[in-house]
Amino acid sequence: MTGAVLTERQKKWFATVNANFEKATGRPVAAWVEIMKACPATTPKAQAAWLKAEHGVGQNHAAKILDACRPDDGMGWGEPEALRAALWKDAGSLAILEAIETVAASLDGVISGQRKGYTSFSRAVQFAAVRPLNGGRALLGLKLDPATSPRLTPAVRKESWSERLISIVELDDPAGVDTEVAGLFAEAARNG
Repeated sequence: MTGAVLTERQKKWFATVNANFEKATGRPVAAWVEIMKACPATTPKAQAAWLKAEHGVGQNHAAKILDACRPDDGMGWGEPEALRAALWKDAGSLAILEAIETVAASLDGVISGQRKGYTSFSRAVQFAAVRPLNGGRALLGLKLDPATSPRLTPAVRKESWSERLISIVELDDPAGVDTEVAGLFAEAARNG
């Protein structure tokens, strides 16, 4: 499934973040790139934490700064096919993603967006995301109360996708994307 990377609402939000970046952070992006040279952390997560702790920079602005610090590797949001190929290398995990994409394609107004660490599904807002797990499996996060189904468990690990996705289901193979999971996905889409 290919298509739009961002919903219209997401595009407007990113435009607002970009337009207000310097006012919100007190410096232009180029100045933050220079500041990052003093950061002792080496991983993006640790660098974002350093920006917050040392400079009060929030997650979204930190992501913009960190993106500016990296050379263009052809793996940005504007290159969804490259991101998809890099993330979904395992055939088993890819088959699960394709099963979820089939469900998404049957629903009106669903937009799929590829990120470095997961594939998102949105209407007005993100209502689902899936990322590969080791061993050809995948983790599906949904914007649903975990009590909705015994198949769902609370999302206790902090994922890089939307904090609205409060329930998860681990999928071992494409057959796990059965009628029940398809129904849960559709319910999350209606609520999203």
